[in-house]
Amino acid sequence: MSNTIFTGCATAIATPMNADGSINYEEFGKLIDYQIENSIDGIVICGTTGESATMTDEEHIEVLRFGIERVNHRVPVIAGAGSNDTAYAVELSKEAEKLGADALLQVTPYYNKTSQRGLVKHFATIADAVNIPNILYNVPSRTGVNIASETYIELSKHPNITAVKEASGNMATVMDISAYTDLDIYSGNDNEALCCLALGGKGLISVTSNVAPKEKHDEIKLYLEGEREKALEIQKKLLALDKAMFMDVNPIPVKEALNIMGFKAGECRLPLCSMTDEMKAKLRAVMEPLGLVGRI
Repeated sequence: MSNTIFTGCATAIATPMNADGSINYEEFGKLIDYQIENSIDGIVICGTTGESATMTDEEHIEVLRFGIERVNHRVPVIAGAGSNDTAYAVELSKEAEKLGADALLQVTPYYNKTSQRGLVKHFATIADAVNIPNILYNVPSRTGVNIASETYIELSKHPNITAVKEASGNMATVMDISAYTDLDIYSGNDNEALCCLALGGKGLISVTSNVAPKEKHDEIKLYLEGEREKALEIQKKLLALDKAMFMDVNPIPVKEALNIMGFKAGECRLPLCSMTDEMKAKLRAVMEPLGLVGRI
């Protein structure tokens, strides 16, 4: 596909917070630079891991603006712009495009949900309103809505819908997307990345790469270059870390991991709360053998 947004590993980047819950832009800039300096292939801003759900409209726009300017075209920036309100998603998508985002991440509508017919109308309406690529984000464990294979096939006909972030864990659906559409496929789950690549995927949108960007970049790059055994060895090495990133609700563990590394990521906004001391100790024990404790 000629309009591929990125190939490789993109980080679903966390949003550092100050002690009072405000956004720590200085640390956010440092985290962005760290990602790019360690070979990451793209950055997703204001996704699930970025805590967009608890940002005000003004914060969401400002975080996108800051992040896009800080990246400064060094890698593609994908802006989280999804909503369960189609009209709001359209407005947010337009703003992200104006700010210079390279692409948009559109999650399925949550809580009010919708039918498959409604999904087609929702995503097509957003895509009609902008001139940059849209990535459909399927994460039914969070939204309660799953994108059916037939819906992917229908939506693939839209010129501005070019890719999917598949986090359903359903490899049969991934195979259908690969076989029956020309959509680029990105795994939304770190521990399933190589499975998606084996079925024709272009890469990974990663949580783990917040703390291990070079390692996750290398894992995907090696596989795509045909060095599959080497890629598998990296995934085996990182598997415990991949799992640890979801030992509590994302992004609670990854923000704690960033704090353990030496970043000032702070805590998540309520209703997400910090892990217990026991869970923090388990996370540190996973990070220690990888040389991640105090890396910064």
